[in-house]
Amino acid sequence: MEAAAVQRSLVLWFPDWAITALAYESGAESVVPVAVVEKNLVTACSPSARAEGVRVGQRRRDAQARCSRLHVVPADIARDQRAFAPVLAGIEERAPGVQAVRPGLCALRARGPARYYGGEEEAAAMLRGVLREIGIDDVRVGIADGPFTAEQAATAATTRAQPIFTVPRGGAAGFLAPLSVAVLDAAALGAPPAGSAAADLVGLLARLGVQTLGQFAAMDADRVRERFGDRGIRLHDLAGGRDSRPIRPRTPPPDLDREIAFEPPLEIADQVAFGARRTADDFIAGLGALDLVCTELRVELVGDRGERSERVWLHPGSFDAAAVIDRVRWQLAEQQEGLRSGVARVRLSPEAVDAASHHAPAIFGSGPEERVHHALSRVQAMLGHRAVVTPAIGGGRWLAERQVLVPWGDRHAAGPGGLAAQRGRPWPGSLPDPLPTTVFAEPIPVDVRALGGELVDIDGRGNVTAVPATLVEGGRERAIETWAGPWPVVERGWDAARARRAYRFQVVDADGAAWLLVCEGDAWSAEAQYD
Repeated sequence: MEAAAVQRSLVLWFPDWAITALAYESGAESVVPVAVVEKNLVTACSPSARAEGVRVGQRRRDAQARCSRLHVVPADIARDQRAFAPVLAGIEERAPGVQAVRPGLCALRARGPARYYGGEEEAAAMLRGVLREIGIDDVRVGIADGPFTAEQAATAATTRAQPIFTVPRGGAAGFLAPLSVAVLDAAALGAPPAGSAAADLVGLLARLGVQTLGQFAAMDADRVRERFGDRGIRLHDLAGGRDSRPIRPRTPPPDLDREIAFEPPLEIADQVAFGARRTADDFIAGLGALDLVCTELRVELVGDRGERSERVWLHPGSFDAAAVIDRVRWQLAEQQEGLRSGVARVRLSPEAVDAASHHAPAIFGSGPEERVHHALSRVQAMLGHRAVVTPAIGGGRWLAERQVLVPWGDRHAAGPGGLAAQRGRPWPGSLPDPLPTTVFAEPIPVDVRALGGELVDIDGRGNVTAVPATLVEGGRERAIETWAGPWPVVERGWDAARARRAYRFQVVDADGAAWLLVCEGDAWSAEAQYD
């Protein structure tokens, strides 16, 4: 392959992008050491965490051993992509033709920007200036023959003090030669992730004593093809600086977001809702022009002092302009403490969209469900978001706390902290199936007594002090036919103020009624009843 066939590429790398995205969504950069963890490994860490010895690739427990106050955050690819989208849009305004490799890494052809801005390094400096204007200070730039070499130049050969590294034309092989073959495992722009064929090849090369890209490139191509096939030849070309893959620019997505700024800022919720009405109409119309509807809406409110209120709202069907305005009004009402000044800006973004054809009314309407939805939505619009609720089952150890009231329109299983996720968590001490059919809103005080009339209690070893014989409920004595227990429920043993220790019993009385009883301290109560 001739060197002329290799395309000059410019790669922008944003170190620890997951940390940057996290700071962007929270609205302020945390001074607490932070690490983003995926599959129990650190994938990104903040400068303060790195200063205490945390490194990318460490196990979670090793990172926490290095930094006891480390704040661990699970990886969230959606959050990273969401924060990276405006960065790509900013780059495309000055240099069209960007390929988004992954959140925190993008590439573009160097020729066009270099000709327009007077050189490759001049174009790189211009892009860094653009990114600095939108709040991104740390970005590394690699310029080389082929995207793979440019990526290695950006990630391995630059520092914050020297953020631009240019590999001269034809110098890719010499630059790559001393690098470890491990970079082939993490090769971007279409290369597979760790654990794939590339990872197997890298491990085999290490066992054969091939440690650097130069050593791998020096191997005979026919022998490489014979042993590793076409995939091996592809990596062999990369190691030798012969990367002929073209940059594949992304098609910029349509701008579906809508934003309105208020000058001067507005203090009254009704004024904000009225001012945003036309913006909501434009938002829905923009989606309709693409035959789309919004099913999840992100509303961002920015105060005059810079404070931010952001929330994703769900809808059982799809949003119209009136529903969008309702969400803006409800968010203002529910998060008054978060916005301590007037509202200066409102931004509407579709978090999830769907084809409009999936939400078209049927020929004869949708029947009772549609009428119920319209009636409840109308009442909710008049009385507020939490005025109309539906019951759902959440997570917890006690039956009463598992009964959750969800505002009409919110999906029960939405988000990483949704009710489905709560139910799936381990709840040591929770009651297994089958569950009681009648759960008392407030536990009913009862007494459990032995044959001699003394009150049954639990000793220090968790055993009953006497055999339960009589259940006294509402002044009525019920003979206990059978019983089972006790089963301990221990909560928050580390917190003296909120610690709780109780014991559950299942009791069947002489009338055949089955009770779920709780003994806490020296008091008994009925939590639920089986039908």
